[in-house]
Amino acid sequence: MISQGKTIAFHTLGCKVNQYETQALRERFADRGYTVVPETEGADVCVINTCTVTSLSDRKSRQFIRRARRLNPDGIVAVIGCYAQMKPRETAAMPEVDIVLGSAEKERLPELVAAFERDGRKRAELRPFGADFGPRAGVAGMDSRTRAYIKIQDGCDRRCAYCVIPRARGPARSRPADDIVAEARVLLENGYKELVLTGVNAALYGAEAESASERGVHTIVARLCALEGDFRVRLGSLEPTVIDARYVTRLFACEKLCPSLHLSVQSGSSRVLAAMRRAYSREDYLELVRTLRSRDPAYGVGTDIIAGFPGETEEDFNDSLRLLEEVDFSHVHVFRFSARAGTAAAAMPGRVPSDVKAARAEKLLRAGERSAAAFLRRNAGAVRSVLPERTDAETGLVEGLTENGIRVLFADEAPPGGGLASGGFVRVRLTTPEGNGMRGERL
Repeated sequence: MISQGKTIAFHTLGCKVNQYETQALRERFADRGYTVVPETEGADVCVINTCTVTSLSDRKSRQFIRRARRLNPDGIVAVIGCYAQMKPRETAAMPEVDIVLGSAEKERLPELVAAFERDGRKRAELRPFGADFGPRAGVAGMDSRTRAYIKIQDGCDRRCAYCVIPRARGPARSRPADDIVAEARVLLENGYKELVLTGVNAALYGAEAESASERGVHTIVARLCALEGDFRVRLGSLEPTVIDARYVTRLFACEKLCPSLHLSVQSGSSRVLAAMRRAYSREDYLELVRTLRSRDPAYGVGTDIIAGFPGETEEDFNDSLRLLEEVDFSHVHVFRFSARAGTAAAAMPGRVPSDVKAARAEKLLRAGERSAAAFLRRNAGAVRSVLPERTDAETGLVEGLTENGIRVLFADEAPPGGGLASGGFVRVRLTTPEGNGMRGERL
């Protein structure tokens, strides 16, 4: 069904997987004749792709649902994703909402919008998660003209004590490797120079494969890195609950793989990690970082850390602070513990008072900023490969991203066709930290 002249807007909360899935929907609606417009303009259809990782995520999801109706008083408001999956009745009861689809139903949105356009009947549909990957339609591009996400995996079987994602996303399941490679070829043909592999728990890629040679995220990374062309591959994140120091050495054989990873530590205390049901200790995590940096002293390592997990003592918290001081993290995301109904942590004793939790989170934020500043200083004087993304109209400076994840500003003083015009990588010497990134000199 072609919907000539119709407009659609999207708002995406949460992770890179959500961003990828939103892009897949953009392309499917565009194929049906819809024009994608900014969410602030008002549209015939407004889609909110929700997140539920914390109670704040739930609150933001509801806020954007109400905002969508205000901006689109006569349009269709569709709510999809993890918040809808976890709280379908609550979502459907909101008067602003016309369509509710859970995480396993997202790709059915175009047909449900068409059905609503025919009869105006409110719909709320969820189905159980299957053991297979599900619909495997890929994307041909992203908003960025240089970097594109590829979803390689969905779901998680690790039952961390605080996490609802296994219920919101279902069991771990991997996308067939041939589908991933085919999508990568399309993206490379369309000019993308960096492929970012993403999943709910990408480290579990291939875990269900019968053949040992097909298990592990290194298998799909190796296949992609073997493709011809001048491009690079980036792993968005890996879970230390799945991989260890010995495992990551397998990734070193993939020369096109960026030396940059997001490794969620969650706590610097081995005692708290055990209570969280994280399958590693503080020392295990530090050994993993040491192994990565033995490959590249400036390997970019980002992390998440939680303040105020039940039973966290001052000593436990200080272990977390010391971890941020020991590791020069490229970036640190700090979360206050959020009790999620149905998780083991929600029933644990030793709740940390809200004011103490807030104070600890603030200290972790400041320590994270110092850690990131130290990482930038670690890179001063280094020569890195930068993928240019845009040129600032006012300053004329080019902004790009290094292979180890640093945002760089530099002057494009090369002759015409010397790199930027052809969309290629540029060698840049990093000079001085500036804000959350660095200045550089093009070589």
